[in-house]
Amino acid sequence: MAYFITFEGVEGCGKTTQIKLLAEALRVAGHRVTLTREPGGCPIADKIRAILLDAANSALTPSAELLLYAAARSQHIREVIAPALDRGDIVLCDRFIDATIAYQGYGRGLERGLILQLNDLATSGCRPDLTILIDCPVETGLKRAMARIEACQPVDGNSREERFEMESIQFHQRVRDGYLSLAADEPERFCLVNGNGSVQEIFAEVSEAVAARLSRGE
Repeated sequence: MAYFITFEGVEGCGKTTQIKLLAEALRVAGHRVTLTREPGGCPIADKIRAILLDAANSALTPSAELLLYAAARSQHIREVIAPALDRGDIVLCDRFIDATIAYQGYGRGLERGLILQLNDLATSGCRPDLTILIDCPVETGLKRAMARIEACQPVDGNSREERFEMESIQFHQRVRDGYLSLAADEPERFCLVNGNGSVQEIFAEVSEAVAARLSRGE
């Protein structure tokens, strides 16, 4: 059964850990799973990711940032997401359209109507069936994110993916507020998960929500 699940949240909320755990559990249960991420997910989009997340690119303007995300998403959907859904896979994506609204809309202050137009153009109507929003205080998330970055020192001249982690606490709070607002506006699509618990506690909540949706075929 084709099903599209996205994971969202502020930096360091734990979504990447949770999405990998869910992919493994679904595969063990006999489902075909495509696990992917944004920005990235295919060779061209991965090259755009390198530009977007490199802390050295601090001069990147908000509008350029928005357009690069749209370009990466368009390529990603056509190469990875749409074909996987056509095969009947469960697609798990680490960030998607809601991240653009939260980060470039609420965080950067870009006009939401423009963001929605670009998302529509990039996705050709592809929308998540379920979005897992893992919520935690921004201070907690940033502390986790920076610890992860420091533990993964770049090699061979590769860049460190920390451009967003270097933003102010106020920026990240606006992003969190944006996510919570999106979840409140679409409660039928979003599942809000408390990201303050242990990895096991969070996964229990995530897996319960996903199992309930899949069992209903929604």
